[in-house]
Amino acid sequence: MAQLGELASLLDEGQKQSVQVLAVSPDNHEQDLQLLDKLEKAKGVRLDYPLLSDPDHRVIDRYGILNPGRGIPHPSTYVIDEEGIVRWMFLETDYTVRPGNEEVLQALQALD
Repeated sequence: MAQLGELASLLDEGQKQSVQVLAVSPDNHEQDLQLLDKLEKAKGVRLDYPLLSDPDHRVIDRYGILNPGRGIPHPSTYVIDEEGIVRWMFLETDYTVRPGNEEVLQALQALD
């Protein structure tokens, strides 16, 4: 399994033309920059995709993934087609569980 930040680099050339990898964070831009810096220093991880700030929870609330007990979203991953239809999703209440890059790549390949 590739590291957290390497998902976009695993895409083949055809996927790079038609797929956009994004991450959404409940933190503001400054907090996101601090998180990215911390990840890089502590684990040597650099995201190869944009991290978007959603401090007002517009996207998080739209997908209904806010963990009200913690005030942060549940870990989730979506594959959304060109028409905006969710074709695959991963939603987990345990914040330590995330999908593997291979799982996400398989979901992307299923769109073809």
